[in-house]
Amino acid sequence: MCRWLAYAGTSVVLSDLLYKPEHSIIDQSLHSHMGVETTNGDGFGIGWYGSDAGTPAIIRDTGPAWNNRNLREIAGHVRSPLFFAHVRASTGTAVQQTNCHPFRHGRWMWMHNGAIAEFHRLRRDLSLAIDPALFPSLEGSTDSEVMFYLAITFGLDQDVPGAVARMAGLVERLGRDEGVDYPLQMTIAVADGERLWTFRYSSRRASRSLFCSTRAETIRALHPDLDFLRGVSDDTRLVVSEPLGDLPGVWNEVPESSYGVVQPGWDEFRPFKPEPV
Repeated sequence: MCRWLAYAGTSVVLSDLLYKPEHSIIDQSLHSHMGVETTNGDGFGIGWYGSDAGTPAIIRDTGPAWNNRNLREIAGHVRSPLFFAHVRASTGTAVQQTNCHPFRHGRWMWMHNGAIAEFHRLRRDLSLAIDPALFPSLEGSTDSEVMFYLAITFGLDQDVPGAVARMAGLVERLGRDEGVDYPLQMTIAVADGERLWTFRYSSRRASRSLFCSTRAETIRALHPDLDFLRGVSDDTRLVVSEPLGDLPGVWNEVPESSYGVVQPGWDEFRPFKPEPV
């Protein structure tokens, strides 16, 4: 399917996390250890918020991330306190720029790993549930983008966990109406420029891998030789599809059927359950 990385905390140069770790997201685009596919070469994208925390910048391309010179150039010169990176393995939809993650609407940014089972059968009914005022903003043909606009339709601006739960509830109801036993598989990251939410859920209760980094102060105590950590706040977090290295004590698996909130001062994980729509 895909691999992704979400960062929130002290402003850093993107290349420090996209390229430098032992098992970076760029390495994962070619040599994933925990994904369904080893290679994630059907496009990539990065999205980041600037110092004004307004609309995020998005760059997406259909080629593989591992040999894109423009990505390396940009990543070495952009600093951000909150950014996404995604490398794509298509689950059947076209390899085109509008199908690459992350997706953006206003201040919101969204990326997804997973799939809606039998999406070709559910696509029409799911798309018709999107607010008609939002429908013209839908550019691609992926289930991931439809999920994003359904979440916006269901109140992402007011209640992020509730909106995602209602989106998931609709997918499961329509899927089961069509005889699909396990309609949804998802790990999701969504941000508004100030906070980061992450979700891990599947209808089968066997979700794709997802990990969150330990508090920076704890990692500094365990691994004082990590230069990168000397300048970041204790609140800094990484959420990743698979660990960027094998250092002990750095990575914690996100619980099955849960969501997390990363924001200044505190973060937490809570149970996640789809809501009927």
